[in-house]
Amino acid sequence: MKKLLLVVALCLPFFAVHAENAQQSKMATCNKDATGKKGDERKAFMKDCLSAKPVVEEKKLTPQQEKMKSCNADAKGMKGDERKTFMSNCLKKS
Repeated sequence: MKKLLLVVALCLPFFAVHAENAQQSKMATCNKDATGKKGDERKAFMKDCLSAKPVVEEKKLTPQQEKMKSCNADAKGMKGDERKTFMSNCLKKS
Protein backbone atom coordinates (compact mmCIF):
# COMPACT_ATOMS: atom_id res chain seq x y z
CA MET A 1 0.00 0.00 0.00
CA LYS A 2 2.85 2.37 0.85
CA LYS A 3 4.51 1.62 -2.50
CA LEU A 4 1.31 2.43 -4.36
CA LEU A 5 0.97 5.75 -2.55
CA LEU A 6 4.61 6.54 -3.29
CA VAL A 7 4.14 5.82 -7.01
CA VAL A 8 0.99 7.97 -7.14
CA ALA A 9 2.73 10.80 -5.31
CA LEU A 10 5.68 10.67 -7.71
CA CYS A 11 3.42 10.67 -10.80
CA LEU A 12 1.18 13.59 -9.79
CA PRO A 13 3.61 16.33 -10.87
CA PHE A 14 3.81 14.82 -14.36
CA PHE A 15 0.03 14.84 -14.75
CA ALA A 16 -0.13 18.42 -13.47
CA VAL A 17 2.50 19.55 -15.98
CA HIS A 18 0.63 17.90 -18.85
CA ALA A 19 -2.67 19.50 -17.83
CA GLU A 20 -0.95 22.87 -17.45
CA ASN A 21 0.66 22.61 -20.90
CA ALA A 22 -2.66 21.63 -22.48
CA GLN A 23 -4.39 24.60 -20.86
CA GLN A 24 -1.62 26.95 -21.95
CA SER A 25 -1.83 25.64 -25.48
CA LYS A 26 -5.61 26.10 -25.51
CA MET A 27 -5.21 29.64 -24.15
CA ALA A 28 -2.69 30.50 -26.88
CA THR A 29 -4.97 29.14 -29.60
CA CYS A 30 -8.03 30.99 -28.28
CA ASN A 31 -5.98 34.20 -27.91
CA LYS A 32 -4.84 33.94 -31.51
CA ASP A 33 -8.40 33.31 -32.72
CA ALA A 34 -9.68 36.31 -30.74
CA THR A 35 -7.47 38.74 -32.68
CA GLY A 36 -9.48 41.84 -33.60
CA LYS A 37 -12.17 41.32 -30.95
CA LYS A 38 -12.46 43.83 -28.09
CA GLY A 39 -14.35 44.32 -24.87
CA ASP A 40 -17.41 42.19 -24.18
CA GLU A 41 -17.18 40.47 -27.56
CA ARG A 42 -13.64 39.26 -26.78
CA LYS A 43 -14.58 38.27 -23.23
CA ALA A 44 -17.55 36.21 -24.48
CA PHE A 45 -15.45 34.62 -27.24
CA MET A 46 -12.65 33.66 -24.84
CA LYS A 47 -15.13 32.18 -22.35
CA ASP A 48 -16.72 30.01 -25.06
CA CYS A 49 -13.40 29.06 -26.60
CA LEU A 50 -11.75 28.04 -23.32
CA SER A 51 -14.75 26.05 -22.12
CA ALA A 52 -15.19 24.17 -25.41
CA LYS A 53 -14.34 20.49 -25.42
CA PRO A 54 -11.62 19.46 -27.87
CA VAL A 55 -12.80 17.97 -31.12
CA VAL A 56 -11.86 14.32 -31.31
CA GLU A 57 -11.04 13.21 -34.80
CA GLU A 58 -12.37 9.83 -35.78
CA LYS A 59 -9.44 7.55 -36.37
CA LYS A 60 -9.42 5.82 -39.75
CA LEU A 61 -9.06 2.08 -39.53
CA THR A 62 -6.63 0.15 -41.68
CA PRO A 63 -8.04 -2.65 -43.86
CA GLN A 64 -6.69 -5.20 -41.37
CA GLN A 65 -8.41 -3.38 -38.49
CA GLU A 66 -11.67 -3.29 -40.47
CA LYS A 67 -11.38 -7.03 -41.10
CA MET A 68 -10.70 -7.67 -37.39
CA LYS A 69 -13.70 -5.56 -36.41
CA SER A 70 -15.95 -7.44 -38.83
CA CYS A 71 -14.69 -10.87 -37.73
CA ASN A 72 -15.12 -9.92 -34.07
CA ALA A 73 -18.73 -8.92 -34.73
CA ASP A 74 -19.39 -12.21 -36.54
CA ALA A 75 -17.80 -14.23 -33.72
CA LYS A 76 -20.12 -12.79 -31.10
CA GLY A 77 -21.25 -15.52 -28.72
CA MET A 78 -18.45 -17.92 -29.61
CA LYS A 79 -15.93 -18.95 -26.97
CA GLY A 80 -12.74 -20.91 -26.60
CA ASP A 81 -11.47 -23.08 -29.43
CA GLU A 82 -14.56 -22.44 -31.55
CA ARG A 83 -13.91 -18.68 -31.51
CA LYS A 84 -10.18 -19.12 -32.03
CA THR A 85 -10.71 -21.31 -35.11
CA PHE A 86 -13.39 -19.02 -36.51
CA MET A 87 -11.24 -15.89 -36.06
CA SER A 88 -8.24 -17.57 -37.65
CA ASN A 89 -10.23 -18.62 -40.71
CA CYS A 90 -12.07 -15.30 -40.95
CA LEU A 91 -8.88 -13.25 -40.85
CA LYS A 92 -7.22 -15.43 -43.49
CA LYS A 93 -10.02 -14.77 -45.98
CA SER A 94 -9.30 -12.02 -48.47
